[in-house]
Amino acid sequence: MSREDIVARVLSDAEREAERILADAKKRAEEIVSAATSEFEQELAEVEREASSRAKLITDGRAATARLDSRKLLLSEKRRVIDGIYTRALATLLCLNEHDSVAFVDKLLRENAEEGDEIVFSENFVYAEQVAALPVVRERGLTVGGERPALSGGLILRGKNSDKDLTYAAILAADREEHQAEIARAVFGNA
Repeated sequence: MSREDIVARVLSDAEREAERILADAKKRAEEIVSAATSEFEQELAEVEREASSRAKLITDGRAATARLDSRKLLLSEKRRVIDGIYTRALATLLCLNEHDSVAFVDKLLRENAEEGDEIVFSENFVYAEQVAALPVVRERGLTVGGERPALSGGLILRGKNSDKDLTYAAILAADREEHQAEIARAVFGNA
């Protein structure tokens, strides 16, 4: 064989070897790209599942917060309405006519006064003389104090053992404590 044949053969072998190496490299590159694509798709699916899960948690959390805020707002408004009811009730008690006011205080004294208690009227109670003339005052030996403090209407009974707050605000506060749920049901139903 001639030198040129040998060179041609070496070049031919080298070209085949280069083609084989290139084919192997191409095949390996395709395998790497395929594996990377598969891994990417798996990671993408996992990230999408995680993002979806987090989005659901955030959405659920915000919905729960919105429901709670809504309930708080509704409760606040219900309280405001009930406050208004009791504010009007206090205004009504403060504006009772003589007959109704004296009858109301007579009932309070009969239910709460003990022998020898002192009646302390609020400064704005205008029917103190009429109450002092009630039979219950004589029957229980009640006295009327000269002091007229700034109270929310009504009176205080000062006794030997204890004092009793019979101001209109105290009476309404006790009534509210006892009847607030009933009033709410009557006004708002089951809302």
